[in-house]
Amino acid sequence: MKPRAGGAPTRLSPRFSPALVTDLYQLTMLQAYFEERMSATAVFSLFARRLPERRNYLLACGLDEVLMYLETLRFDQAALEYLESLGQFSKRFLRHLETLRFTGDVYAVPEGTPVFANEPLLEVEAPIAEAQLVETFVMNEIHLQTVLASKASRVVHAARGRQVVDFGLRRIHGADAGIKAARAFYIAGVDATSNVAAGQAYGIRVAGTMAHSYIQAHDEEFEAFRDFARLYPDTVLLVDTYDTLEGVQKVIELARTLGSQFKVKAIRLDSGDLRDLSVKARRMLDDAGLQRVTIFASGGLNEDAVEKLTASGAPIDGFGVGADMGVSRDAPSLDFAYKLVEYAGQARMKLSAGKSTLPGRKQIFRVEPDGVADHDVLGRRDEAPLGRPLLQHVMAGGRRCQPRVALADAREQAKRELEHLPPRLRQIEPANPRYAVETSAALNRDLETVRQHFEAETVKR
Repeated sequence: MKPRAGGAPTRLSPRFSPALVTDLYQLTMLQAYFEERMSATAVFSLFARRLPERRNYLLACGLDEVLMYLETLRFDQAALEYLESLGQFSKRFLRHLETLRFTGDVYAVPEGTPVFANEPLLEVEAPIAEAQLVETFVMNEIHLQTVLASKASRVVHAARGRQVVDFGLRRIHGADAGIKAARAFYIAGVDATSNVAAGQAYGIRVAGTMAHSYIQAHDEEFEAFRDFARLYPDTVLLVDTYDTLEGVQKVIELARTLGSQFKVKAIRLDSGDLRDLSVKARRMLDDAGLQRVTIFASGGLNEDAVEKLTASGAPIDGFGVGADMGVSRDAPSLDFAYKLVEYAGQARMKLSAGKSTLPGRKQIFRVEPDGVADHDVLGRRDEAPLGRPLLQHVMAGGRRCQPRVALADAREQAKRELEHLPPRLRQIEPANPRYAVETSAALNRDLETVRQHFEAETVKR
């Protein structure tokens, strides 16, 4: 922290109250509900209207952060003072906010569950003010981590069992997003992260190599390799600062110099024709008796590049993937919606063209003949199971229904659920045919009943 004039420290980042991670209109609506004494139970559903063109599924992620937020939701004194300063809220309403807590229920698919268009990742049931207020945070958290987990899942598939390491922090949009990204990547199957803060926060294995600047700071490349390997014997040496194959040759010379003390575990290729260079580097290492030294590749990789390398038989044992995975470059946002589907026991829906919604409390039923997902049925929550139900009751009365899910268990959930998908959905190219999501007869009847009701109301006016 830099001292201000007079010696007082200045904060490097602003402080804010978590309850204010919302949009202004949520709070103005809350005051309107308060004044109108509208406090009946509302049900909101969070779903993606459609999948990006190159996504065969979305991998649900971010639920744990949402549940922590809901359990601890409070308007502290600083938040109330700030809201008062805006001049838009009455003292009576602000006193009400001081006692507001989330007391509702949440139904959600477990983290690591593949979902499809129009399927709710979660549904929130609570007094309408509580369910309305949390919309912005819930959407933000689930959206970020689902976008990134879905992208990472594709990279992991393309790697075909080879190690994948998250190198994305420096180009991800903000430090908080970078930490949450590492969590989402890990659930999707990424093996490690270069992000030390994420390692501390979540217990994810941290991994890294060296930068070109370290090599450049030394007078000779060999000297840099030697000094680094003395300090970190089982390191990964970056060989492409000047000439890649010359760099590999210097690693071989280092092995001869150090003899039995040579413990370097891998070389890293970061530029150029990675397939050609990996083939030549592998041959050089093998001819020198260094079969145990593996090859790690990085440098502008995405799932397409990784798939091309693995399909070609390139002798690469692991991949460092950065910006493309970290910002999900080809699909950086999802068409998420958080919509009211029931209020005061009455089904609600939106009729807007292209943005209509399905009414009522729902359940996703996954139909899996012989253990392989064939299609989903989106139905009413209270109807007889039409397949394996995916939405679980995860929060009741503002408290979790079960202990927090360990990150390793969420990762295993993703692995298990993805194995249930047909192979065409796990490929990185668009599946043909797309996965089918049907609506049940009961939900279709509800849809038609509610539609007719609101269309009749419109005609009356």
